[in-house]
Amino acid sequence: MEYTQLGRTGLKVSRIVLGTMNFGPATDETESHAIMDAALDAGVNFFDTANVYGWGENKGRTERIIGSWFAKGGGRREKVVIATKGFGSMAPDDTHWPNEARLSALNIRRSVEGSLRRLGTDHIDLYQFHHVDRRTPWEEIWQAMDVLVQQGKVLYTGSSNHAGWHLAQASETARRLGSYGLVSEQCLYNLVERRAEMEVIPAARAYGLGVIPWSPLAGGLLGGAIRRSDEGGGRSAEALAKAENRDQIQRYEDLADKYGLKPGELALAWLLTRPGVTGPVVGPRTAAQLESAVLAVGLRLPEQLLTSLEELFPGPGESPEAFAW
Repeated sequence: MEYTQLGRTGLKVSRIVLGTMNFGPATDETESHAIMDAALDAGVNFFDTANVYGWGENKGRTERIIGSWFAKGGGRREKVVIATKGFGSMAPDDTHWPNEARLSALNIRRSVEGSLRRLGTDHIDLYQFHHVDRRTPWEEIWQAMDVLVQQGKVLYTGSSNHAGWHLAQASETARRLGSYGLVSEQCLYNLVERRAEMEVIPAARAYGLGVIPWSPLAGGLLGGAIRRSDEGGGRSAEALAKAENRDQIQRYEDLADKYGLKPGELALAWLLTRPGVTGPVVGPRTAAQLESAVLAVGLRLPEQLLTSLEELFPGPGESPEAFAW
């Protein structure tokens, strides 16, 4: 495994991030524990989750599965950089309580305390804002986070699904208040979806934020969707059925074959070449899927292959040149 600093921090994290969204809904507790053990064995030390994972009436289930794994001991908690998120409501789906969502100081405090209980830990290494709260001023958000940092309940703060100007606003407000501010941004980013390159990633790099791409395989499209669809392969077939770019995906799989690579590993390896990227979030449902993702870290892509990928999936370019002179 290879490691890198998380943004401008002194924190070292693996270049593959274990995403846990499938733990509970798609993968039972026993298999989830096995995947986390396998991740540690492979050197993956960066685990990502969220308070709402488990979904519906099972919100919080994923954090509880991680907490029960931590409780096994053996240094599991000490070896892991645990990242979770808050924003979404933890109330029952048919209940609309006024302060059970978003980023008010009240909900931030409640969300952190809830995650700590479910995870069975005394601190969260990286607490991420799962979405933008356009109603709450950054002054209030940073005041709440500073208290949690001072209490030792949170070490670092990150964002997710924020626009470039949100990152700038958050960072400048933190600077004015003397807060450490954001250290990471988790955004949608893959070969198919590259709009983050216009403003989000440049802003993140300018402010020293590590970029953590989610959905690195574009919902399965970049994981060998055509081949698996032809073999009757479940989710890949579903993803492909919705795709308007089947020909492009076929050319991508042909390109991977030409270089003797698996499509999913190629997609992850490409992300690891991108400036500012800390590591992509992979969400394995099995230990075998995790093993395949880890192999991507060791791949070194030839320049000609990178050029071919750029031609096949051209990026939008940075703003303003993306749409102006």
